[in-house]
Amino acid sequence: MWVVAACGSALFAGLVAVLGKLGVQTTDSDVATAVRTCGVLVMAWAAAALAGSIGSIGSLSLKTWIFLVLSGLATGASWICYFKALSLGDVNKVVPIDKSSAVLAALLAIVLFGETANLAAKLVCIAVILAGTLMMVERKDAAEHATGQGWLAYAVLAAVFAALTAILGKIGIDGVESNLGTAIRTCVVLAASWGIVVWKGKAGLVGRIDRRELVFLVLSGLATGASWLCYYFAVQTGVVSVVVQIDKLSVLVSIAFAWLALGERLSRRAAIGLVLLVAGTTVMTIFA
Repeated sequence: MWVVAACGSALFAGLVAVLGKLGVQTTDSDVATAVRTCGVLVMAWAAAALAGSIGSIGSLSLKTWIFLVLSGLATGASWICYFKALSLGDVNKVVPIDKSSAVLAALLAIVLFGETANLAAKLVCIAVILAGTLMMVERKDAAEHATGQGWLAYAVLAAVFAALTAILGKIGIDGVESNLGTAIRTCVVLAASWGIVVWKGKAGLVGRIDRRELVFLVLSGLATGASWLCYYFAVQTGVVSVVVQIDKLSVLVSIAFAWLALGERLSRRAAIGLVLLVAGTTVMTIFA
């Protein structure tokens, strides 16, 4: 069941990238992150209510609260960097870097959680995934670099924070119903994202969001909420080092929709990298 949930997470996460890109054409990335988090919050608490887990919030330990908050902060930081990168670069270039967080998360899971079954095979798969990711990162030409400078740094930071999210989330939801854990973390992300908007003096930009982009941001938030619910159920009930790899297959969905909606194309080198990434992920799942 956790494998199915992880696949659902990948599907919805893939939609997030393209919907998010369409939502930050003219909208400030910090404002976009804050707005879309509102949609995630509604969906997360609705799921927790349907699961009947809200009543157990008073029984959460201090340790659980600490790690849920830390996980939420890491998620907020990852989102802010991710959508900034999307506003500067192509989906086909930003997404593979973000998905490289799977490599770091898998290594941390092996060290921290002792997920060492079939360790040699896992390490080989991680190496293949990393090689594929690096092949998908292509240099910009001079003109493109001038208009999109800085996307790579933001994408790398997004990946680092995303890896921390997976590990902190695993610790934080130990013994906590997954929907409730997701809802609490979303509150932290909401507070952090809106806090940054206010701190940077961008609150006035909210009323200037293009209506079409607002629709895409709301849809992106709903897709994120669905992805989270699937992801944290899979993390709680499955093998973290494998769940994060399946989730990162959302790159396939992102690239497919980027091709259809944005007209972005993969080069031959990037296509080979994508094959390596998918192959490494598939084999790692088999050896779970």
